[in-house]
Order: sequence, then structure tokens, then C-alpha cells
Amino acid sequence: MTDGNRQEERINLLANIAEMYFIEGKNQSQIADVVGMTRSNVSRLLKEARESGVVKIQINRPIKSNPQLAQQLVERFNLINARIIDIDESNQLLKKLGQVAAEELIEQLKPGSILGTAWGTAISATVDQLEATNTMPGLRIVQMLGALGAHIREYDAHAIVRRLEEKFDAEGIYFHAPFFVDGEQMARMIMDSNSLREPLRLAQKADVALLGVGSVEFEHSSYYLAGYLTKEEGQSIKDKGAVGDVCAHFFDKNGALIDHEYQKRIIGLPAELLFKIPIRIGVAGGLSKVNPIIGALKGNLINILISDSMTIREVLERTQNHA
Repeated sequence: MTDGNRQEERINLLANIAEMYFIEGKNQSQIADVVGMTRSNVSRLLKEARESGVVKIQINRPIKSNPQLAQQLVERFNLINARIIDIDESNQLLKKLGQVAAEELIEQLKPGSILGTAWGTAISATVDQLEATNTMPGLRIVQMLGALGAHIREYDAHAIVRRLEEKFDAEGIYFHAPFFVDGEQMARMIMDSNSLREPLRLAQKADVALLGVGSVEFEHSSYYLAGYLTKEEGQSIKDKGAVGDVCAHFFDKNGALIDHEYQKRIIGLPAELLFKIPIRIGVAGGLSKVNPIIGALKGNLINILISDSMTIREVLERTQNHA
């Protein structure tokens, strides 16, 4: 018997014992009788099944929503919807936001929809929480921003589209271009190229956009952390008044878009087309995102927001005079 066959037999044994224990509800003594080994051996094999990944345990703790804060936010900024969650464990924030965003995304999509997406930690967390059973007939998923940092899972635009394809059993349309190039002229040439004609055409027709809300603070900036933005460039963008970005379009505290040379070297859907997409779901949370969220809401850059109560209380406190 080859090593490969022995390994396959071992995995099958672990899986059989795990199924009897976790699914059929047999105790370890009953399993020992079935497979002809001691109870202590069964216990060791169950431990091995967990450690080897044959068994994965997932606990779905209910998420506590805060509809009162959500309603205040909807009324103040004339949003389509807001979903705000109460959460105590900061290390679970991104995962929980992704779970709620995934639910909202499914509600907003319908057969034949076109979904536009970028990349980032919040978007990646949302994709993680989608179930593979959420098939959507005729759904097309189009990349709206060039690829950035393919070695970083959350920033790999192609991988995010591919994962969405798999989750929805949908068709993916890719931007075969980098996120950022050396000069404005090169960016224009790429944007005018045949390879981007179809993705750009479909992105303009998107019904729903799944978006993160980025920060310009260096410790939270995707572009700086991935090495695509120098401190000098980042500071120059901040000096222009930028507080955040949506899909690489920087904006100030009132949501007005910032004109900066850096953006002229980015390959992505232009702002005038992105912000015409009817449903723009923004996913962002944590106190570092308060100012970016305020700007994105004031500028109507997103019209559905998924966030947490601590962040939104601060957003509402700072925007009491917003009409």
C-alpha cells in the first residue's frame, strides 16, 4: 500500500468516527464497539480529526442589532437602509460586519443583477460570510478597480471576484490591469484599451456595488500598508483635506471628491459612473472609520451602511447639525 493510500484511509477513518460522534450522536464507547478499538483510541482519533481539519467547529452566535441607531442614521442621511450591530469583542468586529453585510447583499441582489466590487478587508470579510448555497441565476460580478497586492488575500481583486463567483455560481468579469501605474498617460492608455472595454461597460450598468470605506490615516490605509502610497503622497492627499476614500476616490469631511495627481494614475471605474450605481453598500466599522463614514454619508457616496453601534453613536454625535 502506498503512503498516499494509507493517508486516504486514515482520513476516511477520522471522518467516519467524527460523523458517528458529531452527527449521529453516538458516544465514544458506542463508536469503539462499532470500529473495534478502545474508547481511549476513539478519543485520540476525535482529537486528531479536529487538529487535522477533518472536523471544523463553527459557533454561530446571534448578532445583536441596533435598529434605533440604524433608523436615526437612515433619517439623517436619507439612506436606503442601515444595519448597525452591537458588539463587545473588537477582534470579532470585521467578521460580524461581514456577516451582516452578506445578508444585506443577498437581499439587494436579484436574478440577472450586475454586482460591482472592489477589494479590501471589509469586502473580503463579507465574501467569507456568504454561504455557497446562495446561487443567483444570471448574476454577473464585475471588478471595478485594478488589482492590488495579490500576495495579500484581502487586497487581491481577482481573488475576491473569483470567490464571489464560487459562492453565487455566477459569472465574473475581470479588470486585467494593475491598480496603480507610473504615470497619468499610461493610466489613460490602459483605461482606453480593449481589455477594459467590457468590464467598464458592465460596471457602468451595475445594480449593486459592494464597497469598503477607507481611511487616509497611515496605520489604516490599505494603499500605504500595501506599499502603493508613500508617506509623502499620503500626506499630500491629507493636506488636500481628504479623510477617506471609496473605491480609491478620495473625499473630504463633507464628501466632496478630492482632485489629486495620485488618483490620475489609478485604474478603476471613474467617480461619475461609480456613484450613479443605484445601490451602494458601504461596510465599515471601528472608531478609526468615524470621519471617513461621515464624509461618505454627507457626500451620498454610499446609500446603505453596515457598521457598529459605537462607531455610529460617534457619527451621529458629530453630525447633529446635518440637515
